[in-house]
Amino acid sequence: MGSDPSRRIAVLISGRGSNLQALIDAIAEGRLDATISVVISNRADAQGLDRARGAGVDAVVIDHRAFASRALFEEAVARELRGRRVSLVCLAGFMRLLGATFLDAFPNAIVNVHPSLLPAFPGVDAQRQAWEHGAKVAGATVHLVTGELDGGPIVLQSCVPVMDDDTPDRLAARILVEEHRIYPEAVRILLDGDHEVQGRRFVKRT
Repeated sequence: MGSDPSRRIAVLISGRGSNLQALIDAIAEGRLDATISVVISNRADAQGLDRARGAGVDAVVIDHRAFASRALFEEAVARELRGRRVSLVCLAGFMRLLGATFLDAFPNAIVNVHPSLLPAFPGVDAQRQAWEHGAKVAGATVHLVTGELDGGPIVLQSCVPVMDDDTPDRLAARILVEEHRIYPEAVRILLDGDHEVQGRRFVKRT
C-alpha cells in the first residue's frame, strides 16, 4: 500500500493530532492507499508528533516563531514537502492561517477538516458556535483550502444532530467521531483524482 509516488501525503499539525491518527489507522487497516511522508508541526510540544513517531512516520518541527514573516515560514514548510515529493497536504488541527506563498505551491492540493457544516460557523470553536446559535444539526466538513477562511470547495460532509441536552463538549465529541470517519475517505477521493473543481463546487466524475 502507498508505494505510488502520487499517493504521498503530508500532515500538518499543531496539537494532539487525533485526525492524524485517523489517517494513520486508515492506512494501517487498508482503507486508505497512501503513504504519510512526513508530519510537520509548528509546535515542538504537539502531541501529534509522538503519534507520528509511534507509527514510524517522520516528524519534523518547523517553528513559525523562528521566521521573520509568514511567507518565510511557509517557504520553509513548502521546501520540506517538495523535497519529499508530496502530492497532497492534509491539515489536522494546524493552527496557522496559510497565505499565498503556500497556497500557490500546492494549488487544489491542500485539504482541511472543520467541525461544522460549512459554510455555517467557520473559524474557531465552531461546535460552540453551533450550540450557542441553537442549531438543530451540526457536523463535519472536509474541504479544499483556499485564501478564504474555511471557504474552499467542499469534498465531503457529515451531519450530527444537536440534542436538547447537549453541551458544547458533548457535541464536539460526537462531531469528532465523524471527522475521523470522513477525513480518510475524503483523502482517498482526492488521491484517486476522479474529480474536478468547478468554482466553489467539488464534483466527482463517477
